[in-house]
Amino acid sequence: MTHTAVARLALSLFVSTGAILASSSLSVAQEPLFDEARFGSLVAIDKTDTNDEKGAFINGMVLFDPWDHDNTPGWRKLIRPRIHVGADISTAGETNQAYAGFSWTANLGERFFLEAGFGGSLNDGKREPDGGRGPFVGCHTLFHEYVAAGVNLDKNWRVIAMAEHSSHANLCGDTNNGLTRGGVMLGYKF
Repeated sequence: MTHTAVARLALSLFVSTGAILASSSLSVAQEPLFDEARFGSLVAIDKTDTNDEKGAFINGMVLFDPWDHDNTPGWRKLIRPRIHVGADISTAGETNQAYAGFSWTANLGERFFLEAGFGGSLNDGKREPDGGRGPFVGCHTLFHEYVAAGVNLDKNWRVIAMAEHSSHANLCGDTNNGLTRGGVMLGYKF
């Protein structure tokens, strides 16, 4: 998958999400399509000689709640995750990725929450060492997981600190620098 293909996929995600956010009538006698939309910026946090990504990554994520995760009490939330779809777009020609998976949120009162997500991703990174700098990801399909901590600013707006990691768990060769990034996102809960 090329930089251009991943960037186009992510751009279409951003544009469609932006159009929906701009629409004031998201729900007409029905639930909103999205449960939450998030946008922010990440930076590489795994800085080594073979994994030296420069610049920032524009990040966008949308979450869906088809199984009513938000209103499910206690441990039953584990079997009713939200679904997330997102992308990281490099501002400096580094590895772009698009990802999707499941998310679980644990509310710590009304103001604070913790979250974890797991799924898969597609990227346009270098697969094998080529004499240049990395990361070298081994394959273009990776596992993707993230952890986050957030604060609800009001009923709709929230700020989230997030760390994410993508790698292939040594399932497609010895090269597995992975992609590890962290940053801050602003979320809007519908």
